[in-house]
Amino acid sequence: MQDLVAPALGTLGLTAVAGYLLGSIPFGVILTRAAGAGDVRNIGSGNIGATNVLRTGRKDLALATLLLDAGKGAAALLLARWLFDSDVAAAIAGGAAFLGHLFPIWLGFKGGKGVATFFGLMIAAWWPLGLLAAALWLVTAALFRISSLSALIASAATPVLSLLPIAALGLPTSMPITLLAAFAAVLIWVRHHQNIGRLLRGAEPRIGAKAA
Repeated sequence: MQDLVAPALGTLGLTAVAGYLLGSIPFGVILTRAAGAGDVRNIGSGNIGATNVLRTGRKDLALATLLLDAGKGAAALLLARWLFDSDVAAAIAGGAAFLGHLFPIWLGFKGGKGVATFFGLMIAAWWPLGLLAAALWLVTAALFRISSLSALIASAATPVLSLLPIAALGLPTSMPITLLAAFAAVLIWVRHHQNIGRLLRGAEPRIGAKAA
């Protein structure tokens, strides 16, 4: 990972704006409308992410939404890292893209819950960390078949995992990436407050179930 040298404040501001605009592209809404599947905001939970797109019955659209939502976070972070050779700039661009997904200006600041974008950010920031987070999500999903629970556990664990250097790969801990992971994890938990309530009541739908 890169050093902690940060570009000028004005440059970081422009990086944040560009990251936000990229992250705010609502791929779930665009794809479902373009495919004639309706507006995903009127389906299931009303969320614009891949899990709710799956409730349209279109697995292809859900997969495309997953990849594009992850990709926009990754693209913002990697582009900033490439331009400025700085994890500080990369974390700011990635965090701004994450905010853009959660609060897109194009949809009245009512966006997704950020899970796919989170994984895209983590894989782009430090691929072993991203793969560990994804593996934790998969294991939890396989055990409980509940997407929100998997996301909550994986996101909460990721900042801690980011503090563990992987010596065999020569990859050191990066504090900007740890802070990015923590920032995103807090927002994921905030955005999942209704899911947390349903989990506590035992009423959270399982993966693949169509919401009423």
